[in-house]
Amino acid sequence: MKKILLWLVLFGVLSANAQTTENKKYTILLTGASFASSNNGWFELGCKYLDATPINKAISGEAIADAANHLIKGEMYTSKQLENIDAFVIMQVHDKDVASKLGLKEKYQDYPTPFDRSNYAAAYDYVIKRYISDCYNLKFDKESKYYNTKSGKPAIIVFCTHWHDARTVYNPAIRVLAARWGFPVIEFDKYIGFSKESLHPVTGKQYSLIYSNDTEKINGEEFGWHPADGQDKYIQQRMAAIFTELMKTVLPF
Repeated sequence: MKKILLWLVLFGVLSANAQTTENKKYTILLTGASFASSNNGWFELGCKYLDATPINKAISGEAIADAANHLIKGEMYTSKQLENIDAFVIMQVHDKDVASKLGLKEKYQDYPTPFDRSNYAAAYDYVIKRYISDCYNLKFDKESKYYNTKSGKPAIIVFCTHWHDARTVYNPAIRVLAARWGFPVIEFDKYIGFSKESLHPVTGKQYSLIYSNDTEKINGEEFGWHPADGQDKYIQQRMAAIFTELMKTVLPF
């Protein structure tokens, strides 16, 4: 009798969890590196407020080339996940010119694979074109709800700036790339609440340092590198708010 009751309770918990996931309004996919990995918290916290299921594929130490390789291997999403993903957020924010047109190919199939880190712009181009193509091609999948539609699945891609404005190569470049494709940008650097242009009035150093676990040097000046992680941390909460506000204008009703 005890075993039966235990199984009934377990079944009830599993059913409740499944129902909770199914009843979420949205599903959001994220790729990135250490600033986006789940230990940070901003993405998961933001998804909670958006009533979205988070799929966090960010891995510390990776780059946009790794994201491209995950797509090539079929590791970024399953066919079922692709069917349900409402937006694909990219936070690969190494301080590189991701808007360069040097070496870009017309079709994603034209790129030699796997990718290395010699051309960040090319890897970005591959990820963009591959995701849009995968979404569109659902119109040919008889198992998809988008089968035989004109547009296939609408592909919503969202870019992110670095969490503050010290990365002076990447931040402008991602805005150029976004404008080229007509993609929205989560402007963490614009709304984070401080700027590299003004030092902290008490410490006399860069503002980002007081919120960071470690430091990096950019053009010889010391900045905060990785913000303190955890959903209870100020920067993670602020990033969640910035993320949530932008996504409210992007996600369809």
